[in-house]
Amino acid sequence: MAQLYFKYGAMNSGKSIEILKVAHNYEEQGKPVLLMTSSADTRAGQGVIESRIGVSRAAVPVTPLMDVADYVGGLDYRPHCILVDEAQFMTRHNVLSLVTVVDDLCIPVMCFGLKNDFRNDLFTGSEALLEYADKIEEIKTICQWCGHKATMNLRVGDGRPVRSGEQVQIGGNESYISVCRRHWFHPVVDADGRIAVNECREN
Repeated sequence: MAQLYFKYGAMNSGKSIEILKVAHNYEEQGKPVLLMTSSADTRAGQGVIESRIGVSRAAVPVTPLMDVADYVGGLDYRPHCILVDEAQFMTRHNVLSLVTVVDDLCIPVMCFGLKNDFRNDLFTGSEALLEYADKIEEIKTICQWCGHKATMNLRVGDGRPVRSGEQVQIGGNESYISVCRRHWFHPVVDADGRIAVNECREN
């Protein structure tokens, strides 16, 4: 029976490499997959899934109004699995369309993405996936400063913590740091209030 999966994690938790690994494992067995990613993420170009270690694959960009079920139904092949990166940027319409893919087309869907933004608010796509996913799994990584599990994403601008602004700001290591809850509230900064990247605190 097909299911909808949501695998979430903080920045730098290896979500993109995990999705590419899953795709490789299916294809190695001769089972075609459909790779998709949010059209909002243009860091490597629209419609590209790229991991931080340099591995990348072309993917179908999901736009806010796209009906994924209609798209899948129009393909000239039947995917064994649909893999969606940057799922936090999807709209509720997109997620409900993925539900239709699972329930009506009987194709499993695995979504990978962030759960919460830099203010610790849920993204729209993540909120919908938490509501509708059959299985939810956390992909773990560690805090920049203490080595405890990172659960939050600290936005950085001009070397300082950023606490306000637009929810979506596409960026990588230059814009976000993966941190635990304690260090999200109390980032390690120097006397000028700038992020002390190379400093560590054990507790």
